[in-house]
Amino acid sequence: MTPEDHAHAAADLLNAERTGEQVGLLTLRHPEMGMDDAYEVQNAIYRAKLAEGRTVIGWKIGLTSKAMQYALNIDIPDSGILFDNMAFENGGTVPAGRFIQPRIEAEIAFVMKDAIGGANVTREQVLEATDYVAPSIEILDTRIKRTDPETGKARTVFDTISDNAANAGIVLGTERHAVDAFDLRWVGALTFRDGEIEETGLGAGVLNDPVESVVWLARRMAQYGQSIEPGQVILSGSFIRPVECPSGTEIHADFGSFGSVDINFS
Repeated sequence: MTPEDHAHAAADLLNAERTGEQVGLLTLRHPEMGMDDAYEVQNAIYRAKLAEGRTVIGWKIGLTSKAMQYALNIDIPDSGILFDNMAFENGGTVPAGRFIQPRIEAEIAFVMKDAIGGANVTREQVLEATDYVAPSIEILDTRIKRTDPETGKARTVFDTISDNAANAGIVLGTERHAVDAFDLRWVGALTFRDGEIEETGLGAGVLNDPVESVVWLARRMAQYGQSIEPGQVILSGSFIRPVECPSGTEIHADFGSFGSVDINFS
């Protein structure tokens, strides 16, 4: 893809976000599309949002579970950018029409106290740079059609990365824990939709350990000259399948002694 192609794709995705009208698969428009192209489109969206006055509050990591990687035939996670207007209050309500096809995932969030970056970031450095961990919900949305209606072709990881890794919102629980207060591999959640359990999972589903997910992100960012900054939130990856959230949905994620998170969709 050319730089003009990247800019055009980013403009289409930003327009889809504003209007609620999804665009077709970028990988059908650009069969030659690769991983670097996908992140170039994402970076074009990033620059446009900064120009609009948005600020970056953190990063999300996706496709961390083996099940999702197998489904998309990839062997690495992906990442996206959290902006200030994506933060929702615990127990709050997402206004009707804010998102196109919202879904949620339960995750462990890392809040950083120190900057961290570089191609050789270690687990110990991530632990040292973490201020605290907290229960969280990520809200997903897709500005790209999940499936092409004519060919039946499903979106690929390149479509998803271009679409800011399907990122749309974040809800942090009120509980705050030292990063070593729990074995994060055993932190799990019972995720309820409208009072019924939809999904369960454990932190170990995230690259065997959510800390390793943050290590991966810091190393990947180094390839693009980026680093994690103090105060930023890192969504380390979901350990449940996405839960659909049509209008009227009430979500409760019970992380046991780690805490809980709630969000509603009007």
